[in-house]
Amino acid sequence: MTFTESIQTCFSKYANFNGRATRSEFWWWVLFVILATLAADILNNKLGILISLGTLLPYIAVTARRLHDTNRSGWWQLIGIIPVIGWIIMIVWCAQESASQSEYA
Repeated sequence: MTFTESIQTCFSKYANFNGRATRSEFWWWVLFVILATLAADILNNKLGILISLGTLLPYIAVTARRLHDTNRSGWWQLIGIIPVIGWIIMIVWCAQESASQSEYA
C-alpha cells in the first residue's frame, strides 16, 4: 500500500474498528499523522492540537485493525497507557508480520 492509499483508506475507515490493517497501511498512517501534526504545530500551536484531535479516532481505529492483523484484540492498545514498556510492546506488536486468518478477520 502506498502513502496516499494508506491515508485515503484510514480516512475512509475513519471509525471502523473491524477488519485488518497491513503493516504498510499502519506505518504510513503514523508517518502522515506525525508530519501533519508537526507542520501544523509549526504554523500555529492550536492548529497542531486540532490536527491531533482530528486524527485521533482514525489512529485508534487503524491501530485496532493492525492488532487484529496480528491476531490480537484491539483492546490491547490500552497497554500503551503504561509508559515506556507499554509503548515498546505496542511498537513491537505493530511491527510484526501479519498472522494467519483468525476470529478478527
